Amino acid sequence: MILGCVLAGGQSSRFGSDKALAELHGHTLLARAVDALSGWCDHVVVAGRETAPAPCLPDWPAPGSGPLGGIAAALNFARDEGYETVLTIGVDSLGLPEDLPDLLAPAPAYLESQPVVGLWPPSACEAVEAILHGEGRHSMLAFAEAIGARSVKLAAKPANINTPADLAEVEKRRDL
Repeated sequence: MILGCVLAGGQSSRFGSDKALAELHGHTLLARAVDALSGWCDHVVVAGRETAPAPCLPDWPAPGSGPLGGIAAALNFARDEGYETVLTIGVDSLGLPEDLPDLLAPAPAYLESQPVVGLWPPSACEAVEAILHGEGRHSMLAFAEAIGARSVKLAAKPANINTPADLAEVEKRRDL
């Protein structure tokens, strides 16, 4: 069983407002991310928010822990509920390939261009928790390195929205 997790607890500082609620072609980025994961996963959760179109998990160990806080929350939930893997995407990860889970299997693996997009084993809980409690880098790449995750390079780089200008560019595309 695969648990899908939308990482949606970011500060959206470059975006200037709550990026998860920004709309693209009439749907919020958050709803689009939940829908994308629903096609691949047995169950979907949203990390880092209090309300969403799917059950929410608070970032672990505390709000504002970045993507690793969302991943830690999802991995703990997956371990406790018996999921085999966790597929994570950012709230702004668009244009992901239809065969994403197959491309990332076996876990652990992540997209080179967007390390928040990854397939992780629940057994990685201890590693992410150690990073979050440690003094070193609190980055996705530090986590990936700590658990020996493979980097997967795609022929076409998925869209990633960080600013209103990025959203305006993506809005011009009809394939997303």
